[in-house]
Amino acid sequence: MRIIKTPANTYLFFISALGILFFTFLNKIPQYSQMDWIIIFAFSSSILLLNYYTILIPPKGNSLSMDSSIYLASLFLYGLDTTLLVLFIHSIIFTLVQRNIAWWKHLFNFSVYSLMINCAYYVFIFTNGITGPISVNNSLPYLFSFCTYFALNLLLVGLFFILAGSENIVAFFKEIIKETAATYIITLVLSLVLVILMKPDELFGLSLFTCIAFLLSLAFKQYFNLYKEISEKANKDFLTGLNNHGYFKEILEKEVTAAKENDQPLCVVIMDIDDFKKYNDLYGHIQGDHLLQEFGTLLKASSDVANYIVARYGGEEFSIIMPNTDRKTAYSFMNELRKKVNDTYYKGVESLPYGCLSFSSGIAECEKETYSISELLNKADQAMYAAKNQGKNLVQIYNGHSEYSVQRSLSLEKELEEAEYQLKIFLSKDVYTYRHSKRVYQYAVDFSRVLNLSVDERKTLILGALIHDIGKIEIPREILNKKGSLDSQEWETMKKHVTYGKDIISTNKKLEDLIPLVELHHERFDGNGYPYGLIGKSIPKLARILCVIDSFDAMTTERPYQKTKTFQEAIAELRRCSGKQFDPQFIEPFIAMITEFDNSWDEQQKEVAASIEN
Repeated sequence: MRIIKTPANTYLFFISALGILFFTFLNKIPQYSQMDWIIIFAFSSSILLLNYYTILIPPKGNSLSMDSSIYLASLFLYGLDTTLLVLFIHSIIFTLVQRNIAWWKHLFNFSVYSLMINCAYYVFIFTNGITGPISVNNSLPYLFSFCTYFALNLLLVGLFFILAGSENIVAFFKEIIKETAATYIITLVLSLVLVILMKPDELFGLSLFTCIAFLLSLAFKQYFNLYKEISEKANKDFLTGLNNHGYFKEILEKEVTAAKENDQPLCVVIMDIDDFKKYNDLYGHIQGDHLLQEFGTLLKASSDVANYIVARYGGEEFSIIMPNTDRKTAYSFMNELRKKVNDTYYKGVESLPYGCLSFSSGIAECEKETYSISELLNKADQAMYAAKNQGKNLVQIYNGHSEYSVQRSLSLEKELEEAEYQLKIFLSKDVYTYRHSKRVYQYAVDFSRVLNLSVDERKTLILGALIHDIGKIEIPREILNKKGSLDSQEWETMKKHVTYGKDIISTNKKLEDLIPLVELHHERFDGNGYPYGLIGKSIPKLARILCVIDSFDAMTTERPYQKTKTFQEAIAELRRCSGKQFDPQFIEPFIAMITEFDNSWDEQQKEVAASIEN
């Protein structure tokens, strides 16, 4: 059967059937007076009106519909049968009015409301609630009935979106509860307000409530539009109308998080208009601004077709976020865009070196172990400068092994000198940490030669190894130098050194690439590390390597709260914890290097002993 081909369709079929069964078998239409029918149709009309005029709520465009307030008020005043009849009449009229909506959506919506109303009513009766005018004695039944109504709403609608979109169930429900909790509470309060308004005169109370809700809707709509207008101005670049730099980074942060959680590809592009300064010098800044506007319009038009997000990054630089796009697709798109820009005439571009408008761009693909958006943007920036250095009018994909990484990196010796200067602060406070950091640094130098690391990766690993424990400068001396094991409170304090280290390093922009190593070298491959409990390859590669090196030196060196291990004992521990604390791919190469060093040391010792005997 086609109707139940997918889990989402099966779910729709099941809920629709269940809702209709509840409506059919639990609904008994009694004899109503003329006045009763007037109230029933008044309820249905009010729901229709208020469904059309919903109250928009900033900041994310949430809306508050009053229909649930009316259903609950009807349930509390008149009971189940009347409320289900109101639902049925409203659904029939709404389906006829909104014929552009698929029939199965109308049916599913009706069934969901049927289940919610039925269950809420029976919870109300079960908790000793009595239908009729509002009563303090009904306080708990009102609350339990309300909670049941909206718990079912979350569950029934939420499960459909999860099945249809393969969303993470925990994250989805957390988000939906956070977004709608306030709205649900307002709905309950309004339903009780309606019950109170209808006590002296039912029709007048309902009419008054509907008028108030309608006016609120209009007022909030104006407020929302004003909010939206101001928000857009704050997030848009004044000249081009594209997203500005700050908003671009906000969007990128969310897109990177989503890409990692859903294991989907994502690319970022940074592009720079070639020889724009020369164009400005020739034709002036006003003409230059026109060129930026036209370029931005073309860029947005092309990107909108592919559902990409465009921003003006600054000056003549622009950026694009490409969700669900791998580097090859991004490269193809950018090359097509480059040719399109070359073929589009702009006034005065014939005076530029290529005789047309051109740009250079760099592409960086987000990986599972990407630490931050800054790292991603730096890679795209490096690739862009590589395109510039290779003659401009080019698209370059970031490659850590390319020569441009070497050209753009600062002198390793100079950075080591700066890091060494910072590290010497430890001499006066904690000699053990100073010496430990020096040994870890040397291991990193040697191990980076063994592994197939790019020049940038080698530099980052070596520098990170040297200052990975810089945060311990903030740890009290009595904890650092304590003899014996640390108690739980002291251990929690000690663990904060990674966060302190990150704060210290963050003050120096030149060292921002070292932040993942300083902050994450105590994360474990199995997710039981700190500070975040990251798992597997969500931990940056260099932090996983440093974890192995750091742990080996800690095991083989005397420290206040732990006895030293021999090299062989430490090697056995590395193997035992492979796949748990450590990434398995780095264990055997490191052990091979250590074993080789150990054997070389033994041979040197034998040679020394032999020379002494002779």
